[in-house]
Amino acid sequence: MFNVAVLAGDGIGPEVVKQGLRVLHAVAERWNQRFEFKEAAVGGAAIDLYGWPLPEDSLRLAQASDAVLLGAVGGPKWDGVEYEKRPEKALLDLRQKLGLYANLRPVRPLASLLDSSPLKPELIKEVDLIVVRELTGGIYFGSPRGLNENDGQLTGFNTEVYTSAEVERIARKAFEIAGGRSKRVTSVDKANVLESSLVWRKVVSKVKQDYPEVELNHMLVDNCAMQLIRNPGQFDVLVTTNMFGDILSDEAAMLTGSLGMLPSASLGGEVGMYEPAHGSAPDIAGKDQANPIGLILSCAMMLRHSFGLEDAAGRLEGAVEKVVAAGHRTQDICPKGATPVGTARMGELIAAEIIN
Repeated sequence: MFNVAVLAGDGIGPEVVKQGLRVLHAVAERWNQRFEFKEAAVGGAAIDLYGWPLPEDSLRLAQASDAVLLGAVGGPKWDGVEYEKRPEKALLDLRQKLGLYANLRPVRPLASLLDSSPLKPELIKEVDLIVVRELTGGIYFGSPRGLNENDGQLTGFNTEVYTSAEVERIARKAFEIAGGRSKRVTSVDKANVLESSLVWRKVVSKVKQDYPEVELNHMLVDNCAMQLIRNPGQFDVLVTTNMFGDILSDEAAMLTGSLGMLPSASLGGEVGMYEPAHGSAPDIAGKDQANPIGLILSCAMMLRHSFGLEDAAGRLEGAVEKVVAAGHRTQDICPKGATPVGTARMGELIAAEIIN
């Protein structure tokens, strides 16, 4: 039996998580597999209940589980909350306290959705890349940080910091992943202006020596942003810093047609955390309009990376492809003039495909 901590969060988080659990119940039925799901509050929902975005009980549940399934956090309701109590702080604390230094975001447009991407189909039909984002260092965690006011002048400051050890472990993760794929790593930095990127580039180049079969290219982040639109098929594994990875993976998600399609896995410690790349989308929360596929594909990553259930993961991914290829689309990927299916119906269709 595998124990899963379920942190649904805010906005559309509970809706998409519900469909992820529906799909996992279908996996359990088909493979006679047992899962135990325990829920806890996180993000804005936890602030409303307990005054803090990551209560101790929620953290302890995550630490004691085999994996964490997370929906989304945040929303305008909590925009006025001080920084240390913002919903997003829960994500940073979970990543840090669970030791999740590597975030994996695979990007592979479905053949049936090529027309949903803002790019021409011929540009994206061969795209199959993965963004490997360093998750517990860089500007999101660097010190000092803060706000100062002097003579009426407000100053905000953040510090970008990377040690060689932090860069080495994420680089090794990227090279190991590339070794099982097309053996190409693109390391993305800003080494022409940032000292932290000089360290990044130097360490990645050194780690490359241990992986002679993998090709390494360095690319500046602004050029990479352009190349993801100009020629995304050139990439296999992209490895980059916390902030650059945050931005580039959202850009890459649009190659699939919608941010709602993109799953992610955060790894490195004993407990992996799985969540869709999208946010809480409060404007459509409770309307049965959210795309649950990003969360459902995150469940497939959980089956693969945390539980070693490769057959089930593959079956789940195949079920998503079949349902979408059959013409079932949520609002974000639905062609003009067609009738979209709701969040619950999409989950129901995918679950049924797993069992059948």
